[in-house]
Amino acid sequence: MVKIVGISGSLREGSYSQLAMQEVSRRLTALGAEVEVLDLRQLSLPFCNGESEYPDHPDVELLRGRVQEASGLILATPEYHGSVSGVLKNALDLMSFDQLSGKTTGLISVLGGQSNSNALNDLRIIMRWVHAWVIPEQVAIGQAWNAFDSEGKLKDPKLAERFDRFAESLLHYTQTLSQAA
Repeated sequence: MVKIVGISGSLREGSYSQLAMQEVSRRLTALGAEVEVLDLRQLSLPFCNGESEYPDHPDVELLRGRVQEASGLILATPEYHGSVSGVLKNALDLMSFDQLSGKTTGLISVLGGQSNSNALNDLRIIMRWVHAWVIPEQVAIGQAWNAFDSEGKLKDPKLAERFDRFAESLLHYTQTLSQAA
């Protein structure tokens, strides 16, 4: 079974990034993947200072270990000031090539305004820099405040279809690259 770890870069209660992560996690689970979502709101992570060890922060080792054990990643971020959230960037900075290199990665961004690809492009650069494999499919949810119903489900069937294709692609490429390794 393929193991995929999801990390959402939002700390806000009722986060649309978390809702998007739940959407893709359900789809991946239905396709037969094992999905674990690491909730950064529940981890005590320090600001990255460039050290390789953080002995006073056991959650750094938990984060690193879970990501290292996974074959694939899902990164979901709100777009803040035209880029990736600081929370997600910090979590990525606390890891190294040991955890991230070779990971098949899917990217999701949510925005309050019109959909664009700034945060997705920045994440693509970050993940390429650590030698991860980012899948071609990505999801940007514009006007996220209007994308989900009161139960946290996607309203737009076309957006739901994009999530289906995203999940299928992430699973396919994760399996393919895992077998090749």
